[in-house]
Amino acid sequence: MENPESIAGIVFSPDRASVLLILRRDVPVWVLPGGGIDPNETPENAVVREILEETGLTVKIDRLIGRYYPINRLTKRTLLYECSKVSGELKISEETKGVKFIPLKELPPMPPPYLGWIEDATHQQEPISKNLDSVTYLKLFGHMIAHPILVARFLLARLGFSINSR
Repeated sequence: MENPESIAGIVFSPDRASVLLILRRDVPVWVLPGGGIDPNETPENAVVREILEETGLTVKIDRLIGRYYPINRLTKRTLLYECSKVSGELKISEETKGVKFIPLKELPPMPPPYLGWIEDATHQQEPISKNLDSVTYLKLFGHMIAHPILVARFLLARLGFSINSR
């Protein structure tokens, strides 16, 4: 994989029945914590930093789940890590409106590829490599019809015009 452009982290509850999700401020949807990699930052340091910034938890990396490759300009090369809590308490941040562990059987609607990533993480296997084929222009168009405001906010955020509302 060329250098990843972004990372995501998944933190399960100790019994692995729930997963830590954040409710974003810019596009109010539930997703896994994650984001970009700063210059001169390793992907491993980036995932630990992003989880701390977005959730209040200090974590350690347990394993690399997968490497994900874009098939269009809607996504970025991404590494997904499974992490576990070391310390801290859940709290919202400048980037999040909500932070909580949600049972796997009660996951809210999420944009792709998050449900696929959670599914991949539930399997104890060697790191996988996959194309991000769940994120397509056709699916974006379908979401635009069903959720025009969310899609507009997503596109603005991708262009660098983040809408953070408190």
